[in-house]
Amino acid sequence: MRRIKVGKHYISDADSVFILPEAGVNHNGSLKRAKDLIQKAAEAGAQGIKFQTYKAETLVTKSAPRFWDWEGEQKKEGTQFDSYSILDKLPWHAYKDLSSYANELGIEFISTPFDEKAVDMLDALGSPAFKIASSDLTYLPFLRYVAKKGKPIFLSTGAATLGEVEEAIRTIEAAGNRQIVVMHCTLCYPTEPKDANLRIIQTLRRTFGYPVGLSDHTMGTAIPPAAVALGARLIEKHYTVDKTLGLSADHWLSIDPIELKQIVEHVKQVQIALGTDEKRVFPAEEHTYLYDKRSLVSTQAIKKGEEITTSMLTGKRPGTGIPTKFFDLIVGSAAQLDIPEDTTLTWDMVTQRTPLEFETLRSPAARIPEIV
Repeated sequence: MRRIKVGKHYISDADSVFILPEAGVNHNGSLKRAKDLIQKAAEAGAQGIKFQTYKAETLVTKSAPRFWDWEGEQKKEGTQFDSYSILDKLPWHAYKDLSSYANELGIEFISTPFDEKAVDMLDALGSPAFKIASSDLTYLPFLRYVAKKGKPIFLSTGAATLGEVEEAIRTIEAAGNRQIVVMHCTLCYPTEPKDANLRIIQTLRRTFGYPVGLSDHTMGTAIPPAAVALGARLIEKHYTVDKTLGLSADHWLSIDPIELKQIVEHVKQVQIALGTDEKRVFPAEEHTYLYDKRSLVSTQAIKKGEEITTSMLTGKRPGTGIPTKFFDLIVGSAAQLDIPEDTTLTWDMVTQRTPLEFETLRSPAARIPEIV
C-alpha cells in the first residue's frame, strides 16, 4: 500500500485517518463564513478542509436540468446553471486568504477544481492536493491536466464501474502521477445506509493497491467509523456551520462542527481498536487470564496415594492451578499428598503417567501461553 504525502500529513495504513470536511460552497459566497468553516474544522481536529472551485458557465449548459429537488432553491423549477451561478460568487482572489488562514491553523487547504483555470489557480496557491469529483471521473483530458501538476489526487468514484475507475487511474498514472487516493462514493444526496455499499472499500484496496477513502453522503455520523474499520484512510463528509442556511442545497444534509468533532473522535477510537490480526493472549488480558480461567479442583477429599478418578475433579476459577484442558491426563494419576475438598490442584500434588509428561506439563509454559 502506497503512502501519500499531503502537505504536512500522510495517508496510509500506518498513519492517522485523514479527516476532510467538505465545505464545498457552503460559504454562500462569504469570505467570513468560509473562514469560520476553516476555523471550526481545525478546532474539531480535522486534518484538512475542502471547498469547490468553479464557474457556472464552464461547468454546465444553461439548460442542464437539476438532478435534485430542494425547496430552498431560488427557482424550484430551474436549471443547474441557475443554482451554480448563485453559488460561484466567492471571488478567486479570496482563495489566497483562505489558504493562508488554513495554513496558520495547521490544516490543509484543498479544493475540487472543475476546470483548468481553477486547477492553475489552486496550484499557484500551493494547494497540497486536488480532489476530482465523481462527475469528472470519465473526463480523461481533465484528469491528465490535473495529474501533470504532480500533486496527490483524491479520486471520487461514484456512479462508475470498476472498469471506469481503472481507466481513470491508468490515465493519471500515464501522466506520471502515482499519488492517488481512491475514494469510494455513492453519488446520491443524501445516501441511504442501504446504498452506501462500504464493502467496495475492500474491493478498491485489493484491486488497485492505493490508499482508499470514503466520500460520504449519508446523514449523521455512523458511517465514517465503519468505513475506517473496512480500510478507509481518508474520510470526506459534507460540512456546514449552520444546517438552516439557504442558497446551497448542501447545508441541510451536511454535518455541523459538533458532529465533525464526534466523527474525528470515533474514527480515532476505531483506528486504535483495529489493533492486530494476530490471535494471542495480550498483556491487557494477563491478569484476567489467571483469575477468570478455570483450574482442576477436587470435588472431595483425596488421600495421598489414592488414584484420582473422574468424579473427583471439576473445573473452577481461578486459573492458577492445573488447566482444565489436562483433565483426561490427571485422571488415573495418584495424589502425592492429602488433598482437601475444593482445592485447586497444582502439578506437585499429582504423579504423572510418565516422568517426561510431568516435567513438560509442570513448566510455566504449560500453564500460561507466552504473552507478547
